[in-house]
Amino acid sequence: MAGPTATAERGGADEELGAGPPPDGRLPRTRTLILGALLLALAAVGCLWVLYGSQWLRAETVSVSGTRVLTPAQVREAADVPLGAPLISVDTDVIAARLRQKLPRIDEVDVDRSWPHGIDLKVTERKAVLIVEEPENGGKYVEVDATGVRFATVPRAPKGVPTLELAVPRQDGTRRFGEDRLVREAVRVAGDVPDTVARGTRTVKVRSYDSISLELADGRTVTWGSGEKGRAKARTLAALMKAAPRARHFDVSVPTAPASSGS
Repeated sequence: MAGPTATAERGGADEELGAGPPPDGRLPRTRTLILGALLLALAAVGCLWVLYGSQWLRAETVSVSGTRVLTPAQVREAADVPLGAPLISVDTDVIAARLRQKLPRIDEVDVDRSWPHGIDLKVTERKAVLIVEEPENGGKYVEVDATGVRFATVPRAPKGVPTLELAVPRQDGTRRFGEDRLVREAVRVAGDVPDTVARGTRTVKVRSYDSISLELADGRTVTWGSGEKGRAKARTLAALMKAAPRARHFDVSVPTAPASSGS
């Protein structure tokens, strides 16, 4: 029969051999951490497979909204979305840049993923504020937007859009300012003209940087001057037309000293 001493010796031996519970629970905690890491790794691999390797999240449809002149078919063709590719891998920035390059009529475009299978193209088209006639090109018209960008050539003049006439001697204004600068000034004036006048404006004529005039559909004319102080000129013109409704010519090139003539 073993005595207390023998029992104590066996207990000590058991502790040395690790037969009892691990001190402080360190071994189970390590196993839990390892198991958790393995589960996280498996979950990450699973997610990557779902996103890139499976057939569940593929680009299959392309929707287009916001078009006015362009057709959805034109936008889809220009976008060239890689159908069948993993939706996550579709580069939306590249598609947006491609659309703006191939279709200059597009001013802005948002390209979004529509899970699980779609790409959404939301288009904002440029709006013509002036047109430039090109007699040498079969009488076609170039549309110019509010920033002076010439973005499209069309066979017929859009309704309600004034014609830009550049009547600048080559040795004068275009050499000093450049044609693009003069076009931007004309656009600036067209944007400042009062709405009631803009609706009846037939031609914006540019003779030089500081000599821009308007020809209205009813035959009246407006000397605007440069594109500077546009808002003040617009207010002055509206008041002058109201005060002299029968006048045929208005001069607001100096808005603090306007003039009207003819009847």
